[in-house]
Amino acid sequence: QDIYVKGGDIYNVHTNVNFTAVVADGKANADFAVAVLSIDMTDRYENIAEGVKQAEILYLLADPTDAQVQKYRAVLDTTVAAEMAAREQMAEDYLAYFAILADKNIDAVYVATNNASHAEIAIKAMEAGKHVIVEKPIATTPADAKRMVDLAAEKKLCLSVDHMMVYNAYNVMAKKYVRAGKLGDVNDCCFHMEFAFGYDPAEAATWRCSKIEEMGGPIGDVASHCFYVSEFIFGSRIVEVSCVYLPKTMNIVAEDGAYIKFTMANGMKGSVKVAFSEPRGGLVGTLSNLGYEIYGTEGVLRSYGSMFQLSGKEDEPYKIRLEMETAAGVRKLHPRSFPNIYQSLIEHHAESVLAGKAINAREGLRNLQLCEAAHKSAQQGGKAVAVK
Repeated sequence: QDIYVKGGDIYNVHTNVNFTAVVADGKANADFAVAVLSIDMTDRYENIAEGVKQAEILYLLADPTDAQVQKYRAVLDTTVAAEMAAREQMAEDYLAYFAILADKNIDAVYVATNNASHAEIAIKAMEAGKHVIVEKPIATTPADAKRMVDLAAEKKLCLSVDHMMVYNAYNVMAKKYVRAGKLGDVNDCCFHMEFAFGYDPAEAATWRCSKIEEMGGPIGDVASHCFYVSEFIFGSRIVEVSCVYLPKTMNIVAEDGAYIKFTMANGMKGSVKVAFSEPRGGLVGTLSNLGYEIYGTEGVLRSYGSMFQLSGKEDEPYKIRLEMETAAGVRKLHPRSFPNIYQSLIEHHAESVLAGKAINAREGLRNLQLCEAAHKSAQQGGKAVAVK
């Protein structure tokens, strides 16, 4: 029953395609196998584009010297060679990709490609009869996400989105405390993920800062985490959001940050604060900020570091904390075990496949709709936008 991805079995093809098998107790599990697709030529082609740009700049110099002409030819030759190599590698990658889809011994595919390709690859995988896990975001538009959800339902396939923070032991404990009424009547909460990213030109050029259409920016990248974790803890859907962007001080295409107020179907109200513009000191200040506060009539629950890619294990760079404050003082809460959040996601998906109980990533579709509504609200001066 202990199904996990064994890192040593990962086969890497130029960092673009990863294959792995799910194994049980260190031995191959004949009942279930998963392939991890990670095809992304973006960086490679950005380097090629830069080479062409340099060559063109040299070529356009007025009255170039012989040395400049030779330099132009050298840059261009190197660029052309790099482009040809990249094209050949891409052909190999896609042959491997189609081989995975055709392999009847593979039951499931984990799509970890660039965001814009999630929907296309996931749909092709499901059309080939594969169960699918998709990295967040499930897609880049609600329309594509709906196609994925509908196809999974039609073909009775398991479709999951990598909302891994719901498997964090501290977030699971917070959910239990809230549901058990240990805070009294909860009437407010704040989820926040604020840090510095994009001040460096290389960071500013990444999709996170430059491609809102691929769910870049603080809303698409991290408010999305805050939305699904809040729905997980409170057991209710967000039905309305109001949002304003933070002042524009960064040289990035995306918004610098956002302040979002939300209302849930059960009447619960809360807020989300996200930003790429906040240095927050160093590593400790940054990671401790990735958390939340939940306010009740009998106490406050505070999380430090549970809104990140950590699981709570001893060897991690920051020790996650969950604290309960009441009139009697502050008490630290400690989960009994700390399962790896990514491993837990894959296990849950695998168990659903083996049990024949298909799960569907409708929460991934809702997450896109919430991000879209937040942007719409901000563009309308913070006007409340309903989400069905």
